[in-house]
Amino acid sequence: MMSKLLTVITFLFTSTLAILATAIWSLFITITALIKLLIPIPIFSRLCSHLCNSMMWCWCTSLILILKVTNKHISWNIDGLSGLNKNNWYLLISNHQSWADVVMLCAILRNTIPMNKFFLKYQLLWVPFLGLACWGLDMPFMRRHSRTFLLKNPHLKDQDIETTRKSCEKFRSIPTTIVNFVEGSRFTDEKRLKTHSPYKHLLAPKTAGIAITLNMLGKQFDKLLNVTLYYPDNTVTPFLDILCGRMGRVIIRVETLPITEQMRGDYFNDKIYKRQFQLWLNTIWGKKDNLLDLLKKQFTEK
Repeated sequence: MMSKLLTVITFLFTSTLAILATAIWSLFITITALIKLLIPIPIFSRLCSHLCNSMMWCWCTSLILILKVTNKHISWNIDGLSGLNKNNWYLLISNHQSWADVVMLCAILRNTIPMNKFFLKYQLLWVPFLGLACWGLDMPFMRRHSRTFLLKNPHLKDQDIETTRKSCEKFRSIPTTIVNFVEGSRFTDEKRLKTHSPYKHLLAPKTAGIAITLNMLGKQFDKLLNVTLYYPDNTVTPFLDILCGRMGRVIIRVETLPITEQMRGDYFNDKIYKRQFQLWLNTIWGKKDNLLDLLKKQFTEK
C-alpha cells in the first residue's frame, strides 16, 4: 500500500515539475521565435535561433535534473560519444520505443553535439506548450498520411517532402543535429506483426525522409550518428516508469558513420540510387536488430 502511494506521489511530483519546466522554457522560446518572425533580418534571425537553442539546452537540463532527483536507481551504460563536437552538423538516426527516447537523447547529447531537432508528427503541434516550443525551434512537423488517404488526396503526396526541404534550408546557417526516428512510429510487437517487419526488435525503416535530408545537407553534415537505445528494466512503459521514479538501467550505443558522396542522390527519380540507399539503410537496421538482440541477452542475464 505504501509502495503504491509513494509511486503515485512520485508520478504527480515528477509530472508537475516537468510541466512547469516545459511551460516556462516553451514560453521563452515561443516569444523569441515570434520576435524572429516579426524582424526577418538574417543576422538577427540567427541570433534568435542561437538564443532558442540555448533555451532548449536549459529546458533539457531542467528535465535531466528532475529525472536525477526522482529516479534514484537510474544507471547509464553509454558507449560511442568520443570525438563528437558541438560545432559540427550531424544526422542522427535511432530506434524508437517510447517518449523516453527523446528525454534520453537530450540527456546524453546536450553537452556533446548541437541541440537535437526532431522530425515530429503534425499532431504534436497542438500539444500545449510543447508544440509551440518545437515550432519556435524550427522542428519539422510531418503529416504522414496513410496510403488510403493519399489515394483519395494525391495532391498531398509530396507534403512531407516539401516540409523536409524547407526545414533543411533553415538548418544551413547554424550547427545542428537533425534527429530522425526512421521507423516513423514507436515500436510495438503489434505494429511489427501488422507491418510484416523483417526484424525482431524494430519496425522497417522509412527511407525517403533521411534520403532527402542527406541530399539537401549531405555536404554540410560531418557525420551520421547511428544510436541504439535499450531499457532492460523498463521494456514495457519506459516513459511512465520515468514519471513514477522506476527507471533502471539505460543502455545507449552511438556508432559514428561517414557520410559519403554515394549517399546523396535523387531518391524519387534515380531508381538505382533509391535501391542502393534502401539496401544501405536496411543493412544498418539489420545490424541494429542484431545489436538489440545481443544487448537483450547480455543485460537480461545481469
